[in-house]
Amino acid sequence: MWLNDGLYDLVIVIDYNIDPRRKYRGSAIFLHCARPDFAPTAGCIALRAADLRKLLPRLSAKAKLILR
Repeated sequence: MWLNDGLYDLVIVIDYNIDPRRKYRGSAIFLHCARPDFAPTAGCIALRAADLRKLLPRLSAKAKLILR
């Protein structure tokens, strides 16, 4: 995931449709940096880079993010 726009500079992999994997349910869903205008993503969740930097050190390997 190499882009020059900085959207993937900070990324959290969301364990969505990984185990068990189901066809046609989507994949590669991430929590990543938002565009400056908060334009929609292609199914991911995006936060301001500053907010993502605050969140990352507070997460442990066993943390569970509940997205609604």
